[in-house]
Amino acid sequence: MNATTSRAALPGKPAVLGTMADERVRHIPRWRDLFNRPEFGAIAGTVLVFVLFGVFAGDSGMFNLDGVMSWAQVAAYLGILAVGACVLMIAGEFDLSIGSMVGFAGMMMAVPASFLGWPVWASALFAFAGCMALGWLNGYLVVRTRLPSFIVTLAFMFILRGGTLVLSTHFANSTIVGGMGERLAADPLVGTLFQGSAFHGLFVRLAHAGFVDALPDGTPVVDGLPKVLLWWLAVAVGAGFLLSRTRFGNWVFIVGGDNHAATNAGIPVNRVKISLFVFTAFCACLFGVLQVADVGSAAADRGLQKEFEAIIAAVIGGALLTGGYGSVLGACFGALIFGVVQVGISFTSIDSDWYRVFLGAMLLLAVLFNHYIRTQAGRSRAGAGQ
Repeated sequence: MNATTSRAALPGKPAVLGTMADERVRHIPRWRDLFNRPEFGAIAGTVLVFVLFGVFAGDSGMFNLDGVMSWAQVAAYLGILAVGACVLMIAGEFDLSIGSMVGFAGMMMAVPASFLGWPVWASALFAFAGCMALGWLNGYLVVRTRLPSFIVTLAFMFILRGGTLVLSTHFANSTIVGGMGERLAADPLVGTLFQGSAFHGLFVRLAHAGFVDALPDGTPVVDGLPKVLLWWLAVAVGAGFLLSRTRFGNWVFIVGGDNHAATNAGIPVNRVKISLFVFTAFCACLFGVLQVADVGSAAADRGLQKEFEAIIAAVIGGALLTGGYGSVLGACFGALIFGVVQVGISFTSIDSDWYRVFLGAMLLLAVLFNHYIRTQAGRSRAGAGQ
């Protein structure tokens, strides 16, 4: 008898046909599995946005190399924040202080370097250490007091914004601390890691070969790949790997899905949440340091309302406000939508005031779509259990 079609029955057990499907396993079509993924809505929204701007701004230069780099940088800055916000939201928490922390980090870097005689690299490390310590404090207060993270981080949002103003006006008698361009470029650590572009030689060769647009003197219209894009990629890949390939990533989803069940299962819930607040603060500081390195100055109003944009990008990317569900890839696509729309509007005849209207509409649609997906998924599981 063919071994692939039948197996001999064991004592007390019936014979099993190899070609017979297990009735306990429910087949899910590939299209339905794709539809149920958290990032599906963000990917579909990105495609729609590209199609719309391709129609209305396709010949405006928006999709030339310099135009692409323009909206890609906007998306990258927000994407760094969105990744941190998304991972924290999956764990069931919020951090409304990250926008204020962007401006605070920039001032923590600029003031010691400009007024206290510190090396720029030491000022940058001081900014990261200070912001991550504040992130730890945020998380510690949330887990120890059991207060909603919304309230705790809302308080820190005002504290950091006020502290940034105090620092800038006390040392510079202004809300801007500038004139750091040359020192930033000369610093071996900051100049290498955070300032300017990478792969300049490659872009020059591509321009000479005709693959990249060049100026009359042969210089490429784009100096290289902005380093903020590389940092965005590194943060997104690292966070995505952490969530999908490590035990800690499983803990994040379990903690966000059911905090009490995670505690009963022996998961260090407090340690997980505090670690994610520290990571979110790191992302905010990285945004601030990159911005200071890019423009050569720090300003007290940097990062204004970025906390809301980061949360919206995460929600568009499939993260639930209740926790336990989300995708780093989806958050990146949500940030990409922001960058394309924010810069793309300037390439069209549409009034830029509509940008905020678009953000609100995208948030509402994303929440409704995510609710629908979760409802359908719940019904599918209930049907499979019957």
